[in-house]
Amino acid sequence: MSISVRDARTTRADRQWIESVYRDYLDDLAPLNTGIFPVLGEIGHREPDQLTRWFGDPAAHLLTILSDQQPAGFARVTPGGSLQDAATRSDYRMAEFFIARAYRRRGVGRSAVRLVLDRFDGSWEIIEYLRNPAAVNFWRKVIALYTAGNYEERVVNGEVRQTFRSGAGQRRR
Repeated sequence: MSISVRDARTTRADRQWIESVYRDYLDDLAPLNTGIFPVLGEIGHREPDQLTRWFGDPAAHLLTILSDQQPAGFARVTPGGSLQDAATRSDYRMAEFFIARAYRRRGVGRSAVRLVLDRFDGSWEIIEYLRNPAAVNFWRKVIALYTAGNYEERVVNGEVRQTFRSGAGQRRR
């Protein structure tokens, strides 16, 4: 199985594929009761509007995750946010990450994360909701493996936040 990532903006087919699985992505988030998904219509936004913002945001990197050259997921990397103050601001944040159900538990997500992190050298922040134990477990394992345990984790306001550095000096197994 060959895993790769590419800029989702380079082909119309990638955009169409992301549009086709976006509802699955929202359905995965709905049981979390975050108050954000899938109530886009209730706050004046429609799914196509949200996707238009994703594809139109010049500061964000929207990536298609491929398994044997077939779309298997997507990742959206944005400029980092303020962790507590400007001195601890991250360079990047994993804003969205999704693996289609047919590709889960096959190592696609783990391999894709490594490729995404290697692509963007710098400091990272990844946030999961405590209400989503599957995501917390996934990210803890993947980040611990990627960083060889060299990361920080905080739990704040119902969110798990991992911070670490990616890049050439990062040890991988």
